[in-house]
Amino acid sequence: MNENITEGPQEADTAALFPVSDRELVELQKWLGTRADEQGLVDVAHRTIDTPVGTLLLAATRTGLVRVAFEREGFEHVLQALADKIGPRVLNAPKRLDPVARELEEYFAGSRHEFDVPLDHTLSTGFRQSVQRYLPRIGYGDTLTYKEVAALVGNPRAVRAVGTACATNPLPIVVPCHRVLRSDGGLGGYLGGLDAKNTLLTLEKAV
Repeated sequence: MNENITEGPQEADTAALFPVSDRELVELQKWLGTRADEQGLVDVAHRTIDTPVGTLLLAATRTGLVRVAFEREGFEHVLQALADKIGPRVLNAPKRLDPVARELEEYFAGSRHEFDVPLDHTLSTGFRQSVQRYLPRIGYGDTLTYKEVAALVGNPRAVRAVGTACATNPLPIVVPCHRVLRSDGGLGGYLGGLDAKNTLLTLEKAV
């Protein structure tokens, strides 16, 4: 006896039955991240913003802003490093980063000359952290040399170490390592590339 069997929808047809656009999916992920953050389930919240120096990745712990990354660093690599060093619960939860995004927008608009958001220096230790904590004292539009910074942090011979501290600064722009130059006036290195460093200095009318 022949029987007609009607099969239910296959897994492959689910998307056709319940279509979700890429934009809706992104918004859903953000909503889930925000809800998880509100319930204390997020070790590191992150989001991206578009700026004159390219897309930036912002990441924050409960303590404060812990990472600002340039696209050339590889966002997935940066997020994996944060998961390894801080905690595995790394989610796109933009609400926690709203104050940082707002201050950066004001900075690039020229209306903000210093940042007020709390910072988390977990990713740096020892002399590097000492240098990075000093850098915000360099005023908007001003510059110092690596040698001058070494002297100001109490170790005049540690010029190369100051350069390393600037090159490995996990909070560029907010912690303004772009304001540190070579003794001959050259830009030196920069995590975001020399074009980005020059853009920031030009914005601040330091060059």
